[in-house]
Amino acid sequence: MGNRRVVITGLGIVSPNGTIVSEFMSSIQKGKSGIRFIENLKQLKFSCQIAGYPIYSNSYLNNYFNSIQLKGLNASGMEYGVISGIDAWKDAGLEINQSNIPLWDAGVIFGTGILGVDKFREAIHKVDEGKVRRLGSNTVIQTMASGISAFLGGMLGCGNIVTTNSSACSTGTEAILMAYDRITNGKAEIILAGSTSDSGPYVWGGFDAMRILPYKYNDNPTEASRPMSATASGFVPGSGAGALVIESLESAQKRGATIYAEILGGHVNSGGQRNGGSMTAPNSEAVIQCITEAIRNSNINAEQIDAINGHLTATSKDSLEIQNWCTALNRKGDDFPYINSLKSLVGHCLAASGSIESVATVLQLKENFIFGNINCEDLHPDIATLVGRHKIPTDTLDYSPNIIAKASFGFGDVNACVIFKKYS
Repeated sequence: MGNRRVVITGLGIVSPNGTIVSEFMSSIQKGKSGIRFIENLKQLKFSCQIAGYPIYSNSYLNNYFNSIQLKGLNASGMEYGVISGIDAWKDAGLEINQSNIPLWDAGVIFGTGILGVDKFREAIHKVDEGKVRRLGSNTVIQTMASGISAFLGGMLGCGNIVTTNSSACSTGTEAILMAYDRITNGKAEIILAGSTSDSGPYVWGGFDAMRILPYKYNDNPTEASRPMSATASGFVPGSGAGALVIESLESAQKRGATIYAEILGGHVNSGGQRNGGSMTAPNSEAVIQCITEAIRNSNINAEQIDAINGHLTATSKDSLEIQNWCTALNRKGDDFPYINSLKSLVGHCLAASGSIESVATVLQLKENFIFGNINCEDLHPDIATLVGRHKIPTDTLDYSPNIIAKASFGFGDVNACVIFKKYS
């Protein structure tokens, strides 16, 4: 059963520069940034007072939650995940299961790094004040990591796997590959896969304390995220969620579903925090092995890859990532694929980054374009020696890629790489 074809039939997005797929696609095509100055971060004396976070009205939540679910809701990651997940499900042409019988062949794999940190804070204060009985009945589901997958699984009535994965920045990409593996092995027909990340100072504060965020762009927030740039000075924190309905080709064809792209395969590994790898730095040998194994698992050759959506966080490791891609693909200069980083437009959305960036990757395949990288006109000289300047576009290209590699490299020296292909 391990050779079943797997496709993507639905997309959902809650991003700093778009909360519906059409808006998000327009933003990435036009180079519209979702990074903003946040007054609250200034008041809290953060060095970096900017971030990327989704914007929508409170009334917007009425489209996704009933009055009981909304009561006491104080978990941005839960909101983002539910919105993107429900949107993806409906985009795939799937109905909400109203039956008492679960959908035995449908499941949810939705990751997060941390969930409901604001709800945690609220609960801590109430407990410390001796008001534990005022916590409410929804505190647990908003603060347990698996709350997001359990919430979605219950709303949709899924009877297959319903679980939450967590692997730092690799979370979303890993969730997609977990879904792919389950479907290709015949253990499910449809999986809603994605990841989400909370917004706010309690999430971003630790990174600010590490002094790895850019603090010189508080007055020019849209210029702050600079992947592959000579003047990159750290990643801009972001938040949101991305969701993809992943389905067996047989199921999609039987339903007459729109198919966005095909998943050819991928690979997940760890560098073991050895040989230069650490909690915050990648082991290059493991990164190269992850990419080459993803290619092998997908039954393609490295020269077939037309574009790369990289991890590329606007740190000193960007040059090393490009070097690792060159080594893994045995391609450089003008032979190198096009490469871009969504983080120039939305920041680093942490656990949500892999899923949000995968939605952007799939849209490029379906709609025939390569989005441009903003803020890297001053290409880092080490990257310039490895890759042809035109392979790192600063404006959107009218181009029809056939195969795109998407990779995420996370805290803890963990890696994930998935290979997407235009469906035919």
